[in-house]
Amino acid sequence: MQSLFKHRLFWPFLTLVLLLAVDATFNPGFWSLQWRDGHLYGSVIDILNRAAPLALVALGMTLVIATRGIDISVGATIAIAAAVAALMIGGDLVIKDGVAQRVAHNPMWLAILASLGAATLCGLWNGLLVARVGMQPIIATLILMVAGRGIAQLMTDGQIITVYYEPFFFIGNGFLLGLPFAVYIAAIVWLVLHLLMTRTALGLFIQSIGINPAASRMAGLPERLITVCVYAFCGLAAGVAGLVISSNVKSADANNAGLLMELDAILAVTLGGTLLTGGRFSLAGSVLGALIIQTLTSTIYSIGVPPEINMVVKAAVVFVVMLLQSAEFRAAVRGWIVRPSAGGAR
Repeated sequence: MQSLFKHRLFWPFLTLVLLLAVDATFNPGFWSLQWRDGHLYGSVIDILNRAAPLALVALGMTLVIATRGIDISVGATIAIAAAVAALMIGGDLVIKDGVAQRVAHNPMWLAILASLGAATLCGLWNGLLVARVGMQPIIATLILMVAGRGIAQLMTDGQIITVYYEPFFFIGNGFLLGLPFAVYIAAIVWLVLHLLMTRTALGLFIQSIGINPAASRMAGLPERLITVCVYAFCGLAAGVAGLVISSNVKSADANNAGLLMELDAILAVTLGGTLLTGGRFSLAGSVLGALIIQTLTSTIYSIGVPPEINMVVKAAVVFVVMLLQSAEFRAAVRGWIVRPSAGGAR
């Protein structure tokens, strides 16, 4: 039992279970699932669907944080990726054989590749500033955080770009085998990363760089190349999230797409047990963290917390969870409990 308490995923998993229990208490139909139109409906399905973009961003953020970095530009990268996809797809109304239908400006596969390419370039830019120029990660990514959203606004002229092409909607609104397609995207990204981190030496390399980048470089590891690749992947993951988000709302809003998602992503990563000081990381923990944040949002709404204080409640819950995850805090609590009892025994 003691080893169970010490497992890095125990407290995040327990937190998620407790939040789900609170949801079920205030919403008797929380666990009920319905099969309609060939797929599942229910509160749990909604949580999974809405947590998918955050999980994608958190997975990319996990690797960046594992190398002692941070990327606060992922929200702007999401806006850029969404803007590129929406502008390239659009949707013109044409009459074909007497039937009105929407036709994309460009092939959807090309728009998706361009969107993901733009997002990867954003991450590559951050990586080069950090690994080659030597900027501090928070400063390097702050530049793109500010400029990136401005670039997205310039691309869209500050307007919401609506997409009218039906096949594009499947990415964020489609279902496969009863579950949201976005959940499969997040699951595939996690599985590929998990295999890379556990079946190859890449996971050890990233962990080594996070623990001591100078020693890793002296040992012959391509520390700068790995760092650049990690930031590039973080941008790519944010680009995939941007596609999911823009597909879900059928538009691209450069002002609000991905706004403050970098904070939720960092929070999800830390809730999952990844150290902000680098080194130890957990991909599964980051996914759990994303689910915790989305479930917490659902819980706050279900118990009727007023909108003006929901952020305070969210922060309080996160604060308690982070304290429980701290081995030092748990040891201090045990010390406070043991001392009075020991004094009484004398």
